Amino acid sequence: MAKAKPLTLSEEERSKLETIARTRTLQAQVVLRARILLLKSDGYSVDAIAEKVDLNRNSVLLCLKKFRAGGIENAIFDALGRGRNAEITDEEKSWIINIACQKPVDLGYSAETWTYSKLTKHINETAESAGYIRLSTITKTSIKNILDAAEIKPFRIQYYCENRDSEFEAKMHQVLLVYKQIELLFDENGELYIPAGEQDVHTVSYDEKPGIQAIATTSPDLKPNKENGTIKRDYEYKRLGTISLLAAIDLLTGEAIPLVRNTHNSDDFIDFLKLLDEHYAAGDTIQIILDNHSVHTSKKVKQFLSTMPGRFVFVFTPKHGSWLNMIEGFFGKMTRQMLKGIRVSSKQELVDRIYQYFDEVNETPVVYHWKYRMDEF
Repeated sequence: MAKAKPLTLSEEERSKLETIARTRTLQAQVVLRARILLLKSDGYSVDAIAEKVDLNRNSVLLCLKKFRAGGIENAIFDALGRGRNAEITDEEKSWIINIACQKPVDLGYSAETWTYSKLTKHINETAESAGYIRLSTITKTSIKNILDAAEIKPFRIQYYCENRDSEFEAKMHQVLLVYKQIELLFDENGELYIPAGEQDVHTVSYDEKPGIQAIATTSPDLKPNKENGTIKRDYEYKRLGTISLLAAIDLLTGEAIPLVRNTHNSDDFIDFLKLLDEHYAAGDTIQIILDNHSVHTSKKVKQFLSTMPGRFVFVFTPKHGSWLNMIEGFFGKMTRQMLKGIRVSSKQELVDRIYQYFDEVNETPVVYHWKYRMDEF
């Protein structure tokens, strides 16, 4: 009896099939199909193959037919996402998720985050060497479904603020204690028990607002009219530079104290301290709530403070705790009321209008009261 005609395999195909046949992490049916192809390439008949792999003749014929139609992947793997036998194992899903949770740059790519196309390509190319050869043909849709089910979004970055200040709670407590002490100075009607002018400790909330842009229009704004109820402005604009605002609000009176500069370095901060020194009566204590920026603790600043012992007391907010500083609320209000959409003809006009805004605020000053966690004191 003539020997059956063997199946012709390339060296690469045979090596791949032998690897699959030895693999213990693949489904049994995949391993059996690989053995069918190997046995056929060795010249075994369909009936002999069926006996060796313990399958019926039709299963062997179907495997060979699919190989001739589409190669190894078509013959031994079911199309992922189709049919009962196409179920991806938990181990395969875990491997996909593990890859998705790594940055592409850590795997040799230039990108920081995955796209589904890039992730699918990487999985297809590395699945065989990782022992998950069936995943070398998995589709982008199947990968997306796996990641969606696991609520993994490797293409999206969500920012958070890491607590790098080991003394966060202690520093926050100190700031809140100052706010509580100030609160106790007011009666139930919001009036000071001791008039502000008779206080010997003045507490201010201080910060800088750098990078305020002076922007000029290139064409005049068009005023609202019957046909158009909004201000119309040309899209083009001209940058004239930036300025920095150093400011404090008095927590007893609501008075806002500004200083506008081109920079916000140690010299500028010292000039602001001198401004406060001139503003308050000699001999009184000026308590300042501020962040722990290097400008506020520089050698220059320390040398200046040493010339005025007892005049200034700094209460530092914790790192990433700027929200504890009440002037942040003032800056937000200023942005909404005055800086939003502002256009000027020069940097000096911007400076003048900022000072004008502070004059307007101080005509009817608003005292800021802190509420968060006050019941703990």
